[in-house]
Amino acid sequence: MKKRNRSFISLLIALSFVVLAVTGVLAFVRPFSIQIVGLHALMGFVFIGIIAMHVVNNFHHLSRYMRTRVLWATLAIILGLTGLFLWQPGPIRSILTLSQNLGPAMDRFEIQEDGLIYHYSPSPDYKMTMAIRAGKTFDAKAPPHVAIWLENASFYHIKTLREPDDPTAGRAALRYWDFKVRGWETAKRETEKREADLNAPLALDGVSGATQNSSFDPADYILPADPENPMPYRLLIEIDQPDDDQPSLVYSVEIDNSTPKAFQLLDLVGFPKQEANDADGKEVWALYFVDERFGSALELVDSGLLTIDR
Repeated sequence: MKKRNRSFISLLIALSFVVLAVTGVLAFVRPFSIQIVGLHALMGFVFIGIIAMHVVNNFHHLSRYMRTRVLWATLAIILGLTGLFLWQPGPIRSILTLSQNLGPAMDRFEIQEDGLIYHYSPSPDYKMTMAIRAGKTFDAKAPPHVAIWLENASFYHIKTLREPDDPTAGRAALRYWDFKVRGWETAKRETEKREADLNAPLALDGVSGATQNSSFDPADYILPADPENPMPYRLLIEIDQPDDDQPSLVYSVEIDNSTPKAFQLLDLVGFPKQEANDADGKEVWALYFVDERFGSALELVDSGLLTIDR
């Protein structure tokens, strides 16, 4: 009877291992699927239970390994591989880039030889894709600093969709996006502080409240609760090539869900320049028309296309 139990458990281990191996490979080579990943994860818990049964049934035999060097050698190998895979050095990352499983992320940003592509899908029913075709000076091996964000019709920052890879250098290079984000962060902190002090909601002009085009929540613009009364907004991208001694450039597109368009071209709206502080001493930046100072920066982007699948 005991021998039969051991055979049964051994067969369970073998078959569950096959399921884990197959689903693991499928999760690597195929796009994200909650069914495959879920099966792999749940079967992992089942596998743990079966292994526990196996240890109980074979404890006498397994205990012999506890007194040999085999145990420590296998532990060292497993711990070494675990640390290597967590660290993910270049060769490991190059293998992971072969995976088609990009996960259930809301957004995805890719730099390719022919340009940039950004996917944003806050809902299964709303998919936004921005494709930037590379110009003559675009170099995927030395990619530019890029920031992508949303603004309402009053030109207030709503949400940053894509931050630059290098936060320090990116903020220094993308001054217009940095200015917009800092203003949004300051306004939000002030609003939260006042609400905490007063223990009551407080509307801040241009940032929160019921006023049209003045919400903190990007869903109010992208996926409005009232489809009959949507708020228009803008998508902007600021891009700068390191070491070209030219200011960054800002491209923009207007989006209005009341008159939906599947395809829209991005327009070059200017380069950022700091102006004199306002009457309250606050920092001011504005966009200026591109002039004769620009050369290679204008050839960084050939064109930009925004596609929205509603």
